[in-house]
Amino acid sequence: MNIHPTAIIDPKAEIADDVTIGPYSIIKNDVIIGSGVEIDSHVTIDQYVTIEADCKIFSHAALGGIPQSFGFKGGKTYLKIKRGTIVREYVTMHRGTEDGGGVTEIGEENFLMAYAHVAHDCITGKGVIFANCATLGGHIIIGDYANIGGLCAIHQFVRIGDYAYIGGTSAIVKDIPPYVMAVGDRATLRGLNTVGLRRHGFSSSTRLALKRAYRIIFRIGLTLNEAVERVKAEVDQIPEVVNFIKFVKSSQRGITR
Repeated sequence: MNIHPTAIIDPKAEIADDVTIGPYSIIKNDVIIGSGVEIDSHVTIDQYVTIEADCKIFSHAALGGIPQSFGFKGGKTYLKIKRGTIVREYVTMHRGTEDGGGVTEIGEENFLMAYAHVAHDCITGKGVIFANCATLGGHIIIGDYANIGGLCAIHQFVRIGDYAYIGGTSAIVKDIPPYVMAVGDRATLRGLNTVGLRRHGFSSSTRLALKRAYRIIFRIGLTLNEAVERVKAEVDQIPEVVNFIKFVKSSQRGITR
């Protein structure tokens, strides 16, 4: 274990033998840090935080702070950061709330650039990218490999689908379906995330099926139920199309158009 002598480590913290902790970092009680984690200088990790193996935490990050919620009663809630996530400078993440599930969870291999903020009870999938100053309100769910642009603000309880791309400086107040691009203050959809899908290895036939489903649901003026039925009748029901329809039909806040 490589711990700088100026770091302050609570004796109740559980730290793997090969963890590196830099100068002036503070690790509080009931923290669990897995193998291969690297923690830079001036990092604060509060109670009830679990950081899985091979994560890298850069300087001045503050992880596991109490939620910015008037409803929080001071209970034992958690922040979990899964394997291989990179947390850059000044990123902040808060624990969950008692009535919101009690856990904030960051998925495997996420990349959070400087000054990003993850509020209480948020859950992210695998491979999510947060550009600088991307900000999540509470209770947000983000799917696998979504990409959140710089200076974005996402309203609480919003869902972002798998492989979605959110352009910089956007304000997101309704759900963003999987596989699409969205941008703007009160964002609007701008078509499929074609470049992202190609980079992630989606075949041309899959991209074409998703494009047809997108066009039917968002471009020809049908009601949602009419559009879904037409997609089922006219588009191959490959897993990605099924996922797209399921997301749209299950929205509680409404879908970004």
